[in-house]
Amino acid sequence: MDQFRYVRPVPPKAATGRIAQVYAQTADEFGLARLPVFLTLSPSAEVLAATWVMLRESLLTGDASRTAKEVVALGVSMANRCPFCVAAHTTLLHATGDHRLAEIIAAGGTPDDPAHARLLAWAKERGAVPEPFAAEYIGTALIFHFINRMASALLTENLFPGDLQKFRLVRRVGGRMLAGAVRRRLRPGASLPLVADLAGRPEPAWAAGTPIGVAYAALRTAAGDGGTLLGRSARAAVTEAVAAWDGSHPPMGDAWLGGLPEEDRAGARLALLTALAPYRVTDADVATWRGGSRTDEDLVRLCAFGAITATERAEALITRTLAGERS
Repeated sequence: MDQFRYVRPVPPKAATGRIAQVYAQTADEFGLARLPVFLTLSPSAEVLAATWVMLRESLLTGDASRTAKEVVALGVSMANRCPFCVAAHTTLLHATGDHRLAEIIAAGGTPDDPAHARLLAWAKERGAVPEPFAAEYIGTALIFHFINRMASALLTENLFPGDLQKFRLVRRVGGRMLAGAVRRRLRPGASLPLVADLAGRPEPAWAAGTPIGVAYAALRTAAGDGGTLLGRSARAAVTEAVAAWDGSHPPMGDAWLGGLPEEDRAGARLALLTALAPYRVTDADVATWRGGSRTDEDLVRLCAFGAITATERAEALITRTLAGERS
């Protein structure tokens, strides 16, 4: 089964440098040597590394329970309509040992535990930030706003061959296979050397001085640099459109994409689709922009620009609520 829509990943056996280091760390700490989300990002070593580091430092390490953070990851993925990520994190919730919780959420229900119910509602609606562990929850939510968009744009919906992820038994067995890795405690900050040279953007106030803050700054740097693939007016058009986004799904049709500048129209369209409706990216959208000269690395970088622009908008919506609570 080919899960990759538009890029040819760097094979693990052929990987070198930063890519090989990321592959090794994901195999050791996530429990899988071939993770489709990271493989599809591998044409851009910087985007790959920054995505992994942000995921690791927010989801895999820290004081909040892995179960609670998987609830956040699943809730964000459901809100963003990312079937691949919904299946993956339902399986990972099984891996934490809470099989009933995984299936209740997968079926659209409300968790029995009020704390989990609050986390799920927050992840879907970006309301009041749960305390304690706010930075860990915000970091987890934001990395999945980013990953959901990249996965929806660049991967198929299938986590397992033949849509097997639709079966509860398959999700449960998959969870058992990953249980050992999921229940390990990892040392915070151990991944940061992978992005030591990607510190161009400031750390966010909500995670300043923490590994999550460093990781998010690196992700913003690596993904944001993809905007250089667009001309100034096209880049501004994407940024301005996302800045007005209220978190809802755009209406069907293309009317909301109107007004994009003629310069780099195809690139601006692809970036804006990745930002606000990545599940609507089509073969034609990609082919029109690539035009025979754009590389897999270019595609990953442009999509990353769209994804991080939307992620920063989600951050603004989340932290505006947080600032209001603390004022």
